[in-house]
Amino acid sequence: MKKQLILSLSTLALFVATASASAYTLTPADPQKYPMVNAEGQPLPDYVVPSDLDIEKEPNADQIFYGKELLNATKRLLPDNVGAMMNCNSCHIDEGKAEYGAPYLTTVHQYPKVMPRAGKLVTIEGRINGCFQRSMNGKPLDPESKEMKAMVAYMTWLSASQPEGAKVEIMNAGPIDESLVPDPVNGARIYAEHCASCHGNDGEGLKDKRGNIIFPPLWGDESFNIGAGMARTYKAAAFVKYNMPMGVSTHGDWGQGNGGTLTDQEAVDVAEFFTHQPRPDFAGKVNDWPNGKKPKDARY
Repeated sequence: MKKQLILSLSTLALFVATASASAYTLTPADPQKYPMVNAEGQPLPDYVVPSDLDIEKEPNADQIFYGKELLNATKRLLPDNVGAMMNCNSCHIDEGKAEYGAPYLTTVHQYPKVMPRAGKLVTIEGRINGCFQRSMNGKPLDPESKEMKAMVAYMTWLSASQPEGAKVEIMNAGPIDESLVPDPVNGARIYAEHCASCHGNDGEGLKDKRGNIIFPPLWGDESFNIGAGMARTYKAAAFVKYNMPMGVSTHGDWGQGNGGTLTDQEAVDVAEFFTHQPRPDFAGKVNDWPNGKKPKDARY
């Protein structure tokens, strides 16, 4: 009887272990795909966003991994260059892989290009340094530094499967109705309801016990300065509309609202509210839009 009981318990344990293993079997997620066309507009096979698991196959894997780490933990790893409590990926959603969330997926193929704000040809290194000086209220990196080369290497790896001249049909930011008149009073109400739980009642953001960024500040001395694109009402509204609030997802990547949470008007209202709160100045603003055509929502 005792032997039978032990055997029965062993069989039960094996059954439970097998069932548990089956219940938690991991399967690879379906890769993200985007339509792609060649320079003549003819269809090409879809661009497939590469898996980070494939980085180790690259001859410069260590450099790519370092670039990925820098983009995720910019403030902690480059404190001398980052003045704000911001990381690159505070604004580049899903590590720069999400449509409407300022993706890196096609970045290296877009530069060098003439940017209206700069009024001149800007390289990829110059564009990254613009973010350091504006969005992170800091200092530029040496374009030849290992840190800069690592970040560019990560972005280059993301787009490696895109043929020269090809265009991936992905949007950097979602559309927003710029004819809407902002209502900052309603924006304050929306902020309190949807944003303050993560970004703080006073826009101060949220840090962990070690002082690392969990959610970035939206205003104050530790936020982005007025030279950042996110300091512009309609640009910020487009970001908010399609990516916020984190944790609310109607479809797509985690944390992307995808239009299911706020209307265009609500996004414009809350963006007007937080972009016009006190934040650092940007001395280089005097050189912006030298050829005119300054956007109507520029802060200066």
